[in-house]
Amino acid sequence: MILLEDVAKFYNGRPALRGINAFVERGEFVFLTGASGAGKSTLLRILYRAELPDHGRVRVAGFDLATLKGRDVAQFRQRLGVVFQDFKLLRRRTVGENVSFVLSLLDVNEREQQRLSYLALKRLGLQHRINALPDELSGGEQQRVAIARALVRQPELILADEPTGNLDPERSHELMEFFKEINYQGTTVLVATHDRSLIASHPARTLTLERGTVVRDAWGIEA
Repeated sequence: MILLEDVAKFYNGRPALRGINAFVERGEFVFLTGASGAGKSTLLRILYRAELPDHGRVRVAGFDLATLKGRDVAQFRQRLGVVFQDFKLLRRRTVGENVSFVLSLLDVNEREQQRLSYLALKRLGLQHRINALPDELSGGEQQRVAIARALVRQPELILADEPTGNLDPERSHELMEFFKEINYQGTTVLVATHDRSLIASHPARTLTLERGTVVRDAWGIEA
């Protein structure tokens, strides 16, 4: 599902990622962790092709990301669900419209858009907020809308950047259980988080970054 070979990324000549090598099999659940500035978000941006590496090879869901052009990029992104750290919700659109927006880009008819959006929101306990605007929601509710949007297409791969950053411990636990359920159904899940207690409570394979390099690839975290 994900193959990284000697991946490096530089900003103003300074390395953000250095010599990253990793392989994530289809159907795995993996945490990506490390301190702020370790390179987690940079690596995620490369994985959904918001950026290209300066060196190395990246393959995701069967696509070589360096060779993608035009429509191929759109086709690739249809296979992914991305949960952004800053939500990226459309402020002038309702919750339901935010979730259905990605379906409209795929020429899904309006009735089916509404049905799938409602079901995605219901799974996150937000169906009653379907007509609200993002600014009428709490930070935690906005986060769950972003997750519903990522899941509405039933993607092969979920990439989540600090998905519990605006949630209390109870909601964080519920969300991780939800991701585990999605993973159990066959979706590959990669969650970037600096929250060590979250990983300790939901142990899984964990890639630890330090100064842009993978320093540990193991189950859970060190005590």
